[in-house]
Amino acid sequence: MLGSLTKVFILIVTACLAIQCSKTESHTSSIQYPNPTPDSVAKRFLPGIVSSDSLDFNAAFSPDGKRFYFSRSKKGNWLIYMTEWKAGSWTSPVLAPFTETQYSQADPFITDNGTLYYISNRPKNSRDTIPDHDIWFVSPETDGSWSEPVNLAAVNSDSTEYYVSVAFNGNVYFASNREGTLGSHDIYVSRYSDGQYSAPENLGTTVNSKQMEHDPMIAPNEAYLIFTSVDREDSHGSGDLYYSLRSGDGKWTQAVNMGEKVNTTTYEYCSFITKDQQYLFFSSDFDVKWISTKQFPWIQE
Repeated sequence: MLGSLTKVFILIVTACLAIQCSKTESHTSSIQYPNPTPDSVAKRFLPGIVSSDSLDFNAAFSPDGKRFYFSRSKKGNWLIYMTEWKAGSWTSPVLAPFTETQYSQADPFITDNGTLYYISNRPKNSRDTIPDHDIWFVSPETDGSWSEPVNLAAVNSDSTEYYVSVAFNGNVYFASNREGTLGSHDIYVSRYSDGQYSAPENLGTTVNSKQMEHDPMIAPNEAYLIFTSVDREDSHGSGDLYYSLRSGDGKWTQAVNMGEKVNTTTYEYCSFITKDQQYLFFSSDFDVKWISTKQFPWIQE
């Protein structure tokens, strides 16, 4: 009897250790973060490579952590660049292979399967003369190239859509100034089910306001949403980062200012959480910045 109990105990301990290892591995990063990494004070990310003397914004890592995509303003256009981890360092940035320099492209977001979403003023077809930005995506091919750009028609309108963020279940969050907004721009969600996208839904008054809301960053499990809002009463100045939590009934809590750890008297936007949940990236002062998520416990809950 004792021998049987001992075997059961060993099996339980082994199972617990396996579960713990699995949890640890799920939060282990494959990203080669540059040193020194930030803690309670935001730092410029890869100075001279990503954060340069131009307007640099956005943050997106490839699934293997070896490529970092961001946007840069060049001669009135937004273009998507990438830097790669090679031979122990991050390379000088080059245009992402799918970039079309005759159009503006920005706001890259990459899913676990490598699909890369972005915005562009690329026309939908030869008859499209409306100068708005739509959400597009490209997919990686087996030979290392990218597919032709595909317009995410189910969520796009004749107004501007931008800064897409996709949850694990495929739900797409984005900003738009389409008809029906509470302010100049609002945040919307299009729900994905059975291979179809639903009509976009405004996230309502706990997230959106009479001000401008944009640049949503959805948690993979939709537990929280980070976004930019402009000139609210509790703003530190101009555009600030805010967050809202999703309650048990699926509703969003009243948005809260993320505070002076990230917000300043200037404009903060383009938030991004790394897959390992270690760092919050955002854009401010013409640069890409990052800070430890330990400053925001609700991110890691």
